[in-house]
Amino acid sequence: MKEVELSAKSKEEALKKVEEALNASVDEIIYHITEEKGKLFKSPTYTIKAITYDEVNKIILAYLEEVIKNLGLHPTIESKIVEKKFEIQMTSDNNPLLIGKNGQTLKALEVLARQYIFNKYKYYININIDIENYKEKRIKNLEYLAKKTAKEVVITQIEVKLENMNSFERRIVHNSLTDFKGVTTLSEGEEPNRHVIIKPVAK
Repeated sequence: MKEVELSAKSKEEALKKVEEALNASVDEIIYHITEEKGKLFKSPTYTIKAITYDEVNKIILAYLEEVIKNLGLHPTIESKIVEKKFEIQMTSDNNPLLIGKNGQTLKALEVLARQYIFNKYKYYININIDIENYKEKRIKNLEYLAKKTAKEVVITQIEVKLENMNSFERRIVHNSLTDFKGVTTLSEGEEPNRHVIIKPVAK
């Protein structure tokens, strides 16, 4: 792994040294800087650890491949970096297993990869893992479900409790009904059994 650790008298100098050492611009690297206070009458020292996004990308792909192979699957993994976010598309010989119920396994893989990089290298990363555009399809399905249910609530004037959802899915439902006349939404319950309730608004 091509990672560098350097010290300098200022943050600006530290970043400049790292750019030269990695032959990359500051937008192409992940880094963290620590400040060590100087002793009496001495200036502080700044230590920077840095690595390129490309190198982290390789580490993530190798890690995910190992994790998924341990599940007995043979994945194909592709990745690209978009606005400092790792966008990963995967497929395997058992996609439903990799996705999990309501995308729970996908979410777990994201958490594992993010935590692996932090635990080993102390870098925070933004990562999104998807399989055959599952997340995009899930969003559209949730929006359709929300609006369909809202129409029923307006007609019957009876509130409806939706299935348990994670925070991301609940937010999709809430947002899709923000401007929907005649209903209001609220979340209820404790994780992981938290759900959205669509209620009629009194006329």
